[in-house]
Amino acid sequence: MDTLQAGDPRYLKRRVKGCSIDVHPTERALVVQYEVEATVLGELGNPMVGERKECQKIIRLKSLNAHTDTSSLARKVVEECRLIHPSKLLEVEQLLFYLQNRKHSNDNQEKKRISPRDFTPYAGVELDEEASINSISEYVELLYEDIQEKIRGATLILQLARNPDNLEELIQNETALGALARVLREDWKQSVDLATTIIYVFFCFSSFSQFHGLVTHFKIGALCMNIIEHELKRYDLWQDELQKKKKASEESSENQNLKKEHEKSFRKYQSLLAKQEQLLRVCLCLLLNLAEDTRTELKIRNKNIVHMLVKLLDREDEELLLVALSFLKKLSIFLENKNDMAETFAVEKLARLVPCEHQELLSTALRLLLNLSFDTSLRGHMVQAGLLPKVSSLLADEAQRQLSMCILYHISVDDRFKSMFADTDCIPQLMKMVYACGEEKMDVELISLCINLAANRSNAKIICEGNGLKMLMKRALKLKDVLVMKMIRNLSQHNGPTKSLFLDHVGDLAAQISEDEAEEFVIECLGTLANLTIPDLDWALVLKEYNLVPYLKDRLKPGSAEDDLILEVVIMIGTVSMDDSCAAMLAKSGLIPALIELLNAQQEDDEFVCQIVYVFYQMVFHKATRDVIVKDTQAPAYLIDLMHDNNAEIRKVCHNTLDIIAEYDEEWGKKIQNEKFRWYNGQWLEMVENRLMDEEGEPFVFGEDRESFIGDRDILERPDLFYSADGIMSADGAISPEFYTDFPNGELGQTGYMGNVSEQFVPADRPVSAYGFRPDEQFFCNFNTASRLPDVISHQHC
Repeated sequence: MDTLQAGDPRYLKRRVKGCSIDVHPTERALVVQYEVEATVLGELGNPMVGERKECQKIIRLKSLNAHTDTSSLARKVVEECRLIHPSKLLEVEQLLFYLQNRKHSNDNQEKKRISPRDFTPYAGVELDEEASINSISEYVELLYEDIQEKIRGATLILQLARNPDNLEELIQNETALGALARVLREDWKQSVDLATTIIYVFFCFSSFSQFHGLVTHFKIGALCMNIIEHELKRYDLWQDELQKKKKASEESSENQNLKKEHEKSFRKYQSLLAKQEQLLRVCLCLLLNLAEDTRTELKIRNKNIVHMLVKLLDREDEELLLVALSFLKKLSIFLENKNDMAETFAVEKLARLVPCEHQELLSTALRLLLNLSFDTSLRGHMVQAGLLPKVSSLLADEAQRQLSMCILYHISVDDRFKSMFADTDCIPQLMKMVYACGEEKMDVELISLCINLAANRSNAKIICEGNGLKMLMKRALKLKDVLVMKMIRNLSQHNGPTKSLFLDHVGDLAAQISEDEAEEFVIECLGTLANLTIPDLDWALVLKEYNLVPYLKDRLKPGSAEDDLILEVVIMIGTVSMDDSCAAMLAKSGLIPALIELLNAQQEDDEFVCQIVYVFYQMVFHKATRDVIVKDTQAPAYLIDLMHDNNAEIRKVCHNTLDIIAEYDEEWGKKIQNEKFRWYNGQWLEMVENRLMDEEGEPFVFGEDRESFIGDRDILERPDLFYSADGIMSADGAISPEFYTDFPNGELGQTGYMGNVSEQFVPADRPVSAYGFRPDEQFFCNFNTASRLPDVISHQHC
């Protein structure tokens, strides 16, 4: 060894000064702030170089809880931490008491990036020595020794990297980082501890966006993907081997050696598994940080990261599961990744984690489920996996309530699953939450879920139990709450006991129908009233009591209000017109011309047209209003024009309305019959013309020798080709369009009509809305002429 020269430094003197203690702002930990004064002494003891540096140490107190003895814990902290002077024991005890009673925030929002300080130290790589940034070259030299020395060198560098203040200096030392990357690439299969420690160093860099280029430069991300893939395969081999030994020990239960061997293998497996999961966790955290850049995320995705992460959901380690779920949640916002999760049955694997005691893990799992619940098929998977009752039970947990409601809302959008909510405790929980709101504004997620569930009959019955409906009505009317009123409107559409409960609230609803109320609120009130097709309800009394006829008539004018409000007025008129006296009252008020004017203005809107035609149907149904419709208005002419509309619902209502008019008025009956014949004849001629113009060789038109498919017969001799006009014209073609003149004595043919057109036969259970007609329903019935009653409407069942 060379002899020291006369001015070389001989001693290094370190001194700790200015120690202060405080509590950590977010964690259960103490923060010790201190200053290190380092002085290099010369040969004669005189100071040559001096340097000061501010440092801090965090003492995490994981065992601290409400029952901890703070005095004992304070003594232990002072004894084990040499930085704290014994004179500060009382101060430490006071800080521990503060931490013990400090309320921790329930905010479950995840950290944007995982901090290197969140990790617990690795078992088996703890060192007694303290690393120094000045000795970095010595630590790098250790990386060229055997495995144990490499682990020691990497661990000392890790100590430096864990302090963010050292990262800037470390990044300047390309030799050290290059050596770490080389050792990792060459020796990661030799030692899990070595691989974990080195990846941990690069993970510290990945926690800051400005160092991502460095990590990418050394291709650490690609290496992490290889490590994860390899470790997952190793895990499968361990499982197979363990299962074989377990099976062998069970089959030979008397052989103690096999049993001991299995127990030994299981202990070894647990030890290996713990180290492997820590390695996987560090790799995933590093990749998750790098995935901040979507281009890097795409590269990671292309290496099948989704399948690897879903496979990790079978593990039990909560910290590893948390990282895997956080990664999956980030990936799930992209369609391709979501599809990969569907293929690997991610939802089914998530089901076992809901609920769980680890709040952050549960929150992350619910956030992932929320992202996946936007997909219709995956919502079905959630229901099949039994998540509906599980998520419903979480409504009682205030910390997870918001996420649970959002997931349940998405499931409730699908009509297939609405009825399943009745078998869970979801609805009672929701009603409690509605009660708890009082007069405060209700969360939009809560009321939206309630609105969806109210659209199902079974759910509506549960909602209205007790004073449910009464409470909702009280809140809606007092606060003029449109969304609660929308929920009530959904409740009112179900027939049976639920609808009967609304009899007590008809007056309250009718009182809201005025110009003074907001249009949105009036729309919901009108819609609710329009749903109340209750036989016991005296609509005439309601209209008079609340003077609704002028309001309804004024709102029929095009442009008088928003289209939604006008449409609800039309539907309301259709409902109240089921009552004879109401129909007469509305007809006398001049409401029918207003409807025709509205029909002209809204002829392109199928919903408007269908509902207005339904009002005409109700009007002609009653003898009191039939004359007004048929003789005093042009409604029949409009109905004839709409008879062949493209919309099937409009055609149904038109045909049934025109059938009644044709039966009642002979002149209109001829016009209707001629129009039907003309239209179907035009259809027939068009069909024949098109067939004749078909290309040669069409098998349905000509044979091989171009012979017509009807042979030598006259085409008009094919009675089966004639249209029977809904029973008006028989299939044999014997009855002409002018068939009315053929029955001077009022005799009834096979058509279902009779000569005395003043009589009408309709089924007793007529539809209660414009959508109540069935295509296979026969509106008129054959009957015995001997049973006819003159000038009286006879209702008979088919």
